[in-house]
Amino acid sequence: MPLSETVSKIDSLNDEQRECIEVCNEAAQVCEWCADECLGDADMEECARICRDVADLTSLHARFMARSSNYSTHLAQACASACEECAEECERHDATHCQVCADVLLKCAESCRSMATS
Repeated sequence: MPLSETVSKIDSLNDEQRECIEVCNEAAQVCEWCADECLGDADMEECARICRDVADLTSLHARFMARSSNYSTHLAQACASACEECAEECERHDATHCQVCADVLLKCAESCRSMATS
């Protein structure tokens, strides 16, 4: 069963929360890919480091939202800030994986920021 189908079955979530969970999971996956592609290149070390941090953070935020954690709103703000910082780092590099990652992270930051203010 695809993740989006599973998330749609969680009755306690509204559409905006479901979308945020999906984009957070997408961000986690693309950050892991980007970090892996950056490994071994000294110029990409910071990109790999921050991508790994964001992968963990977005994955955690998705899990907190799925279980309606009281900490989700606070984590949403941290997640949005980290996604924006990581997107800025990725945008500095011409590699395709960095550009794809930056695009997904900007969507994730917007979604998480919306969660933080709702």
